[in-house]
Amino acid sequence: MENYYILIVALLFILAISDLIVGVSNDAVNFLNSAIGAKAAPVKVIMIIATLGIIVGATFSNGMMEVARKGIFNPQHFFFAEIMVIFLAVMMTDIILLDTFNTLGLPTSTTVSIVFELLGAAVAVSTIKLMAGDQVITLEGGGEKIAELVDYINTGKAMLIIFGILLSVVVAFSVGAIVQYISRLLFSFRYKKRMKYYGAIWGGLAISAITFFILIKGSKGASFMSGDTKDWISDNTMFILAVSFIAWTVLLYLLNLLVKINILKIIVFVGTFALAMAFAGNDLVNFIGVPLAGYESFKVWIASGASPEGLSMGAIAGKVQTETYMLLLAGLIMTLTLWFSKKAKAVIKTSLDLSRQDEGEERFGSSAIARGIVRSNSRAFKKIEKITPARLNIFVQKQFEIPKKPKNVAENDLPAFDMIRASVNLVVASILISIGTSFKLPLSTTYVTFMVAMGTSLSDRAWGRDSAVYRITGVISVIGGWFLTALSAFTVAFVVAIVLYFGGAAAIGVLLIIALFLIYTSHKASKKKEKEKEDKKEEEVLDSNIVDKCTYNVTDSLTSIRSLYSKYIVDLTNEDRKQLKEVIKGVAALNERTKYLKDNVYKTINKLQNDPVDSSHYYVQVLDFLRETAHCLNYMAKPGYEYVSNNHPQLIEVQVAELEHVKVGFIKFFNAMIDVIENHRYEDVSKMIEMQQELMRETKSYRKNQIRRVKNETLGTRNSMLYLSFLHETKNLLLHSVNLLKAQRDFVEFRRGN
Repeated sequence: MENYYILIVALLFILAISDLIVGVSNDAVNFLNSAIGAKAAPVKVIMIIATLGIIVGATFSNGMMEVARKGIFNPQHFFFAEIMVIFLAVMMTDIILLDTFNTLGLPTSTTVSIVFELLGAAVAVSTIKLMAGDQVITLEGGGEKIAELVDYINTGKAMLIIFGILLSVVVAFSVGAIVQYISRLLFSFRYKKRMKYYGAIWGGLAISAITFFILIKGSKGASFMSGDTKDWISDNTMFILAVSFIAWTVLLYLLNLLVKINILKIIVFVGTFALAMAFAGNDLVNFIGVPLAGYESFKVWIASGASPEGLSMGAIAGKVQTETYMLLLAGLIMTLTLWFSKKAKAVIKTSLDLSRQDEGEERFGSSAIARGIVRSNSRAFKKIEKITPARLNIFVQKQFEIPKKPKNVAENDLPAFDMIRASVNLVVASILISIGTSFKLPLSTTYVTFMVAMGTSLSDRAWGRDSAVYRITGVISVIGGWFLTALSAFTVAFVVAIVLYFGGAAAIGVLLIIALFLIYTSHKASKKKEKEKEDKKEEEVLDSNIVDKCTYNVTDSLTSIRSLYSKYIVDLTNEDRKQLKEVIKGVAALNERTKYLKDNVYKTINKLQNDPVDSSHYYVQVLDFLRETAHCLNYMAKPGYEYVSNNHPQLIEVQVAELEHVKVGFIKFFNAMIDVIENHRYEDVSKMIEMQQELMRETKSYRKNQIRRVKNETLGTRNSMLYLSFLHETKNLLLHSVNLLKAQRDFVEFRRGN
């Protein structure tokens, strides 16, 4: 029996390592997005600063470890065997959920995950005990009774944690928005001159605030500090704060005066360090709190000599000091993950996309809720402007006036937002998280940092009329994902705990295999997404390669169209539903790619600043016709798939023969067109038009044939609708493809002629 529980403890720590890796991939966005978004320094420098913050913060997290042991349930009501089931269910559930969200590129909350997993697993085991009529040790000590479910769960603490997490969303957004608005009024977007005069005071206030909440409040949980040191810090709070403010203000002023150092960069660096430190101090419990609690439980059981089913775990409800080396080891794993995780980049991109200052491709669509919020806010702001003095309106508008982007800087080198916003993001988030940590409330660092970033972007007017509905939809989607996390965590942990309780060792093996399979599939999905992103990067158009890149995009798309068109005819005539579904997937991928090119036309035109308007006009035409050709395939493929799926009558022989003839002519036409575009033989455009006209005459004759068959009542309605629709879309495809050829010719010749 002892070996069985040794294996469970070992498994808990193995899962903890995996959880650390997955969790940091998710939470890296919390402390990296501000510095990376503002391009405060090279990414490696930012990572080094964050690494130091994590290592230091890990040693501050000792006080938070109690949450896993007694924050959600009352351990004295559970026996050793039962509590190990709870801990194992939590760790298995956590790693699966976090990995899934990382693969989707959505920032979720490790805190919400662990809280609701503990709650779900504890409720499951408690319910089993109550239904079985088990007797449990009560708080009175010695007496026995059938406890109510509420006795098992630390409802007061659990509700406080849940309420604190929800409240942090509102507080973080509001505080971030207010502080950013005030900061922008003080500094505006042209802040460099003003920083010379009172930038040192701003920096002194910001860094002193961080010092107060990180050092003074955070020291309470530090495993390496003695009691006397903590008492001295607590007794001299105001002195430390005053000295910190004066010292930082003077130091920053002198550095700016003597060596022209950028004060905002210093704030961002200190803020990144502080937020990484607050993250490690607050969130480390989410990853190793449960395994450490399991290890402490195991030690209590071994020392007692009692049976696993008869030993109450009230002993772990007391205060337990976690060894510093364990915290540092966990911090080391977190830093290694930070440096090598690819999934972390996807989550960071989501946060930056929703808070960036400029418009562009939006990841999320619009929603009715977002549209309603935008409309109501627009009306409210118009009313406020009417009652506000004109001079004040002019002053405020001037403060929020965004300078034009430098033309000689590449798009990728421009920051998502400026250093003022980055500094506010970091300072506000680190302070709020540190307050929660000081009260031993596991606030969600993801919630806090994300909502602060959203609040500051709102105040900075980053959510303009062009992007507001998409950004708000994104925020709603992410917040909805957080609630989904809570529901999923509770439900999955509840089910896993029941399976483990009744299944024992066999259930552990089966669930591990399922967990590994799910992680493997999500890893494959993640790699596929990474490849798609790399492909999109390769499609980026620069001024120097625009002709070659445009030619490649057109010919590659035409090649896909030719292949999909041909495959569709073959699969339709063979009634191959499975292969028709593959055609639809291929058409969807083609449409997505052409949409990406069309959506980025604004950026491309901006890169052609030195070109005449006609050059950009022809490029826009190329993308328009490319998009239309892709649409034609879409209108073709879906009706065909539905026709076959519904088991409608097979095409008759004459229709199959006609389709085969169209396919041969279509392939020949597209091969010739691709050759003309690739080799820039645009003198052959007239020949291509002749080929197009010949094909269109053929499709017209086939359409007449079909109408005769309808009149003769040879075929049914659905067959006729499908066939006539196919011929119509083929005609449209031929028209758009020749227009695409002409636009490509005009673009290439005009571009090279200039």
